[in-house]
Amino acid sequence: MDVFLFNHKILNMRTILLSAISLISALLLFVACGEGVEKEPKPVDVGELTKDKPEVHGTELKESDITLATPLDKAMVTSGKATYELKCQSCHRLTDEKLVGPGWKDVTTRRKPLWIMNMITNVDMMLETDAEAQKLLELCMVRMPNQNITKDEARQILEFMRSNDGVK
Repeated sequence: MDVFLFNHKILNMRTILLSAISLISALLLFVACGEGVEKEPKPVDVGELTKDKPEVHGTELKESDITLATPLDKAMVTSGKATYELKCQSCHRLTDEKLVGPGWKDVTTRRKPLWIMNMITNVDMMLETDAEAQKLLELCMVRMPNQNITKDEARQILEFMRSNDGVK
């Protein structure tokens, strides 16, 4: 019986040793291969990458372009949330916390729907002509980029904002 336990311990030690050697070999191979990869010598030219994708600027929206309803349109809320997650959340939080841009909590009680949608679709026009947009630029110190959001997408984002502010 003692011989069996002794042989079993030797087998376990061999297995552990072989596993350790395999792991170290794989690690060395990974490190050695990684050193041979050349890094790109120049930075990526964003202008070159986007030259065939012109910015889309909407026409200034009017009050008659926006119709709000209660209860909320759940499909619009879902679409607006998806757009927020893709294009907005890196700069805006759903709380009152300022990140790069202002937080969105209670934005629909502070701003009119027309202002919100124009800010989303026509940020350049708003920053040139609207005093409140200019104050936000001074506060945030970063110009909101044009995200090429259509009027319909902006309306969906507005519906998501309303949902975030507790509208049912």
